[in-house]
Amino acid sequence: MEDLEKIDYHKKIKRALREMGKLVVGQDHMLSRVLIGLFTNGHILLEGVPGLAKTLTVRTLSRVLNLKFQRLQFTPDLLPADLVGTMIYNQKEGDFEVKKGPIFANLILADEVNRAPAKVQSALLEAMQEKQVTIGETTFELDKPFLVLATQNPVEHEGTYPLPEAQVDRFMMKVRVSYLQKEQELEVMRRMTNIHYKPDIRPVLSKQDIFNIRREINKVTISESLERYIIELVNATRYPQDYNLKNEARFIQYGVSTRACIDLNLGAKALAFLDERNYVLPEDIKEMVKDVFNHRIMLNYEAEAEGITQEQIIDTILRQVPIAKG
Repeated sequence: MEDLEKIDYHKKIKRALREMGKLVVGQDHMLSRVLIGLFTNGHILLEGVPGLAKTLTVRTLSRVLNLKFQRLQFTPDLLPADLVGTMIYNQKEGDFEVKKGPIFANLILADEVNRAPAKVQSALLEAMQEKQVTIGETTFELDKPFLVLATQNPVEHEGTYPLPEAQVDRFMMKVRVSYLQKEQELEVMRRMTNIHYKPDIRPVLSKQDIFNIRREINKVTISESLERYIIELVNATRYPQDYNLKNEARFIQYGVSTRACIDLNLGAKALAFLDERNYVLPEDIKEMVKDVFNHRIMLNYEAEAEGITQEQIIDTILRQVPIAKG
């Protein structure tokens, strides 16, 4: 019976991706990672220049999953109350009542999250971590599932408030969104310039389906040798000299946190499930490691001066660190 249920969920996920493909062209990597975040309860930081369908992807996903969606445009004058809500005075009742903010949704797109001041960022990240919001003296549980996808523009830095390292670490993944290929962009242009192209997007997965898929992912097995491989990758970012990474040791200021090994394990299991397997392969870990590590490895000024990136460091670590023998 369980196998039949798994096959059913795999079919539903494929149907959901087909529905999203009616509006979203390309961006398979972003779609995969957003689904992994949703199925593992992990928030995602999307980094890419404007116009790469980040908002369209999340809005379309909410329609396919029949979830409540809110897009929040972060600006320097935004206040925490604009996000979580506030107490307002009801003259008719002669008492204060709660007015809930837009954070009370299932899918939150925090657009240009680094444009908001620290207090607003903290309010968002507290909701991400605690899955609850306090307004006045009352605490409200956020509806489940609750997923935050925050965007950053990697090019423009004027008037921004970069997220502190401790807050960035709360995101399961940082996904770099790249330009479309020529044929994909041609398809987008043809669709968007055709006034008659209005696809009917139908809901495919329910909330209960999402919770059931989470349980199925929890059943995916990972061998002890691969668990130890994850720990070795994590430690290679902290103590690169112990792994004969002397050159990389010059550039790494801080390695990844304990959250990284947890998120890499979960991400590899989810990737295996999407590939219709009930066990993790080394390739799953290698495919997920950049998205999980790239916002957690802190490089120093020397690395910035020489144009060294986190991706280059991760590539070298993957070549240098062997998989432990079980």
